[in-house]
Amino acid sequence: MAVPRGILRVDALQNLLTDFYASPVAVDHWEQIEPWAVARVRLRRDTAAVPRSVVVKWIPDGQREALTASWRLRTELAALQFLEDDLGIGLSPRVIAADTALRFLVLEDLAPRVPLDQLLRRDGAAAHGDRLAAFARARGALSAATAGRAETYYARRAALGPVDTAADRTGRLAPLWEGAIEQASVLGVPLDGRAAHELSAVMGELASPGPFLALSNGDAEANNLLLHATGPADARVIDFEFAGYAHALTDAACLYVPGPAWLTVGDPTTTGLAEEYRRTLARGIPEAQDDRRFGYGLAAACVSWALVRLHRFALLDTRAPGDHSRLQLIATLEATAHTAENYRSLPRLTTWIRRLALVLRRRWPDVDQDLADSARFPPYQARH
Repeated sequence: MAVPRGILRVDALQNLLTDFYASPVAVDHWEQIEPWAVARVRLRRDTAAVPRSVVVKWIPDGQREALTASWRLRTELAALQFLEDDLGIGLSPRVIAADTALRFLVLEDLAPRVPLDQLLRRDGAAAHGDRLAAFARARGALSAATAGRAETYYARRAALGPVDTAADRTGRLAPLWEGAIEQASVLGVPLDGRAAHELSAVMGELASPGPFLALSNGDAEANNLLLHATGPADARVIDFEFAGYAHALTDAACLYVPGPAWLTVGDPTTTGLAEEYRRTLARGIPEAQDDRRFGYGLAAACVSWALVRLHRFALLDTRAPGDHSRLQLIATLEATAHTAENYRSLPRLTTWIRRLALVLRRRWPDVDQDLADSARFPPYQARH
C-alpha cells in the first residue's frame, strides 16, 4: 500500500474510523489526488455501514505554512459541519470524522462526480450547458441558504480557534488592490478623481454587504464544483479552506469574468446563467431582485477581481510575447467593464478600466486580439 509522503500515520486514521463506526476499519489503498494533500482511500470493512472509500485531506509534515494550513483546516471543518449539521442543505461533502490535533479530515467520497472544469476542458462549454447551469444554481443556492446565519457559523468556527470576521468580509486578496493601483500608475493610467471615489464606494459595498452577506467557500471556480458527467448533475461545492462570510456577489463574479483557469467565460446574460444564478439567490436574498442593488454589488465584485488580476502586471510584462496570461488580463478587464456597463454601475471606474485595457493592448500587440470572436475564443477556453 503506497501512502503519500508526509501523510498522517495510517494507524491514526484507522483508529479514528474504527471508533466512529464502532467496527474494525482498515486502509486498503491510497490514491492521491495531485497536486493537493488530498487522497481517495479505499477501506476494508466488516459492515456495510462503513463506506467503501473516503476522501482524506491533511497537512503535510514540514509544510512551511503549517500554522496557516492548520487555520484553513479548522475553517473547512467548521464550514462543512455548519452546512450539514446546522442547515442540512446537501451542497457539500459530509464530514465523517476529523482530528484537528493530527491535522486531517475524513470526508464523504463524492465519486463518481468529477470537477466541472475537467468536463469543460475536455468537451467545451457548448457540450455542458446544463452543467454550467447547475454551477450557477449551486453558487446562488449556497448564498441563499446561508444568508442571515453568520452568527451560527462563527460560533462553530470560534470553537475551533480565533477567526477574523472582518478579514473574511474584505477577502484575503483585497490587500492586492493597492499594488494594482500602483501598477496602473506605472502604465500611465492613474486612478484619481471620481474613479477613485467610486473605488472607495466599492470597498464600502464589499465590506458592508447588508442583506447580501453570505457564506462563500472562498474560491468560486469550476474546479471546485463536482457533478456527474452524465445524467442529473447533482452538484456539490468543495474546498472550504478559505470559507467565510462575505458579499454574496463575489461568488457570482466567476460567471462574468475569467477566473485563473480561463481566457473567456462568455456572457451569462445571453446564455441564461445569469438568470439561473439570480433566481436561485433571490430565494434567500430577496434584494437580489432589485436591479440597482444587484447590479451595483455585482459590478463591485467584478472590479475587485479585476484589480486582483491587475496586480500581476509587472510579472506578466516580463513574459514572452503571446503568453496567454497577458490575454487573460485584458479579457478580465474588458469583461469587468462590460458587466458594469450592462448594469449601469460605476461609470468612472469603467472608463478607467477600459483605458487600462487599451493601454495593455498597445503595450502587448501580440495579444491585441478580438476577444468577441466566439469562433476563436469560445466560452471557457482554457488558459495555457
